[in-house]
Amino acid sequence: MFEDIHFIKPADIEKRSMAIIEETLIRSSGEEGADRSALLKRFSEEELAVVKRCIHTSADFDYAKNLRFSPGACEKGMEALKKGAHIVTDTTMAASGINKRALAAFGGQVHCFIGDEDVAEEASKRGVTRSAVSMEKAAGLSVPLIFAIGNAPTALIRLYGLIREKKVAPALVIGVPVGFVNVVESKELMMKADRPYIIARGRKGGSNIAAAICNALLYAADKR
Repeated sequence: MFEDIHFIKPADIEKRSMAIIEETLIRSSGEEGADRSALLKRFSEEELAVVKRCIHTSADFDYAKNLRFSPGACEKGMEALKKGAHIVTDTTMAASGINKRALAAFGGQVHCFIGDEDVAEEASKRGVTRSAVSMEKAAGLSVPLIFAIGNAPTALIRLYGLIREKKVAPALVIGVPVGFVNVVESKELMMKADRPYIIARGRKGGSNIAAAICNALLYAADKR
């Protein structure tokens, strides 16, 4: 087995991984003699970058099928980032996975209020989740916002309510909570909120996927 190991320079590992992902996606297109153009029939360059980074993070090619993008979602997210939008997450794990140096280069910051004492107290008093209350606190920020929800469907549901109540107007909603209870329903709901979105339909997702999507947009914006 040792002879099957490929020794690759550390700097080239991600590049080779992305190449393998793209090659696999092309082969799975089912078109004889297909090349990269087959992928660009399905995705824009920016959407493809998001799909590839989600697969790179999870080794799950289902993201090529379940990711949904509202028209121009990636472009709108990138433009917001370039103008200094801040990113709100529902978990410290998602927050820790976002490239803060890349975000700070545009003037942005990451916010996660899930562990704040006032959020915990309010959630306990009302009998709701901290994730939901943390969205309410985030809505009070006076800067352009991108929301990246990777764990709690209750956060996505409350965010939908805040949008309907005109208390917040996200530049982009990344909705990829994972699990079984209200997960599918919360994503379908957010797709009706009339805000730009990137949604992973179905049960799959996670904080790592939320962070991966943020990073894909940051890296694409940086290239521009």
